[in-house]
Amino acid sequence: QVQLVESGGGLVQAGGSLRLSCAASGRTSSLYSMGWFRQAPGKEREFVADITWSFGSTDYLDSVKGRFTISRDNAKNTVYLQMNSLKLEDTAVYYCAARSLQGSTDYWGQGTQVTVSS
Repeated sequence: QVQLVESGGGLVQAGGSLRLSCAASGRTSSLYSMGWFRQAPGKEREFVADITWSFGSTDYLDSVKGRFTISRDNAKNTVYLQMNSLKLEDTAVYYCAARSLQGSTDYWGQGTQVTVSS
């Protein structure tokens, strides 16, 4: 089993920055990738970014490219999401997620609220 613990959410003004962290514990050697999803009020959950543990390859939602950066610290089993130039539409609950090497199991964090104000 894998457990994901998130931190770093909060309230920030438009144009500001926020850094989310997700620490994985348990059977972390079984993980292929980790990433972030978000869900705004009245909207479906959407993919934001992910990164593979072995390759370090990344993928991003088009609307966050150039503003958000996902990174990993393999030794600490931790993934980060650096969010810069935040916009009002970035307001959402952000969820950390992980996928097993076999692609058979997904894990989710509890979610952390990010609120961007004008």
